[in-house]
Amino acid sequence: MRIAALSDIHGNLLGLDACLADLASQGGADAVVVAGDLCLDGPKPKKVLQRLEEIGAACVRGNTDRYIGDDASEEKFSQMEASQIAWTRREIGDRWCSWLQALPFALRIGDDANQLLIVHANPTTDDEHLWPDAGDAELERLIGSEAAAAIAFGHLHLPYARMWRGKVLVNVASAGLPKDGDPRAGYAILTERPGGWEVKHRRVAFDTKRVATQLANCGIPGSDELIATLRHHRYKKLKNYIP
Repeated sequence: MRIAALSDIHGNLLGLDACLADLASQGGADAVVVAGDLCLDGPKPKKVLQRLEEIGAACVRGNTDRYIGDDASEEKFSQMEASQIAWTRREIGDRWCSWLQALPFALRIGDDANQLLIVHANPTTDDEHLWPDAGDAELERLIGSEAAAAIAFGHLHLPYARMWRGKVLVNVASAGLPKDGDPRAGYAILTERPGGWEVKHRRVAFDTKRVATQLANCGIPGSDELIATLRHHRYKKLKNYIP
């Protein structure tokens, strides 16, 4: 079985389509799964959701999808964040808000002996980063009781794969908003092998300038900051580590 795993599209249709075109050039996959954060903070939120429906992608709900789909969210937002969520809700309409709200927390692929788990951030929460250097205590708290042989996730827009207690942990990074110093979109292809899953990360160029123009013209509040995040493509806290 061959699975294409994407995450964190964040309303960037050009990034998503670049990943899908690259996937086709790699021979495609038996299924496309998306680990959440589908449409907030980007210029084409509805078109991203429509494209995912068009290709039959299986999606889990990320924290930003929860913000959009759940009006009763207890999260504390700044005025700008709240206005961006409200704009996105208007752009996608009631049908897609309900669709986001109904997305599952997790997806499981394969039998119990060699199962692949798809979540947004980690198997316990949708909003706590799993950093590549996370220690045993943190991993035990977030993953220790999980039986899956492989766990694929996003939320942290940094691609990596590591082994922990016989499990492969795969951050598939971001198909729309990379933050590891590389401006290219990212996704992963996971292939089931006897006794485990093979992981191949893919990086794909997309037209960043065009996405920035779309952000400037689409009407989303705070577009200047969103454009800066797109162009800098790195976490501020990692500025001394990522060139």
